[in-house]
Amino acid sequence: MLEHLRSLVRLMAGALRDLLPVVVVVAFFQGVVLQQPPPNLGEVLEGIVFVVLGLALFVQGLETGLFPLGESMADAFARKGSVPWLLAFAFALGFGTTVAEPALLGVAEKAPGALANAAHVADDPEARDALATELRYTVGVAVGVALMLGVIRILTGWPLHWLIIGGYIIVLGLT
Repeated sequence: MLEHLRSLVRLMAGALRDLLPVVVVVAFFQGVVLQQPPPNLGEVLEGIVFVVLGLALFVQGLETGLFPLGESMADAFARKGSVPWLLAFAFALGFGTTVAEPALLGVAEKAPGALANAAHVADDPEARDALATELRYTVGVAVGVALMLGVIRILTGWPLHWLIIGGYIIVLGLT
């Protein structure tokens, strides 16, 4: 029992460490830029505790169940020698985990409101929901493709700088 409690404390400390940069940035802008105390400080602190606990439990669930399962499946695909199935697995894993990512869910929930306030999209719930879904799926596809490229790079031995330079060329072209 004591070992489980120690493990939970370690997980929460790690989650707090991971969350700390976000808290520091928000506190900086709230205190220095806006020069206002945070509204409902008690509720904000309670929310931070819930986020730390939730993140710790989420990470533990990943490490206990999903990571070992994913590793065993990737090993099985590699042993089987089926490159198309390995690439499909890489894409599906990248897409699925990104679409379900809690941080992306939070951004996707808030971004349509900000765009509606700036009059870039219609200010109705259907348009906001459609934009949030489109944002999540677009990021999910991008991560899935990036994982596929990573697998191809590993299998072919492509130098990493080729992909980085190619990415910069694409960004420059879009800019």
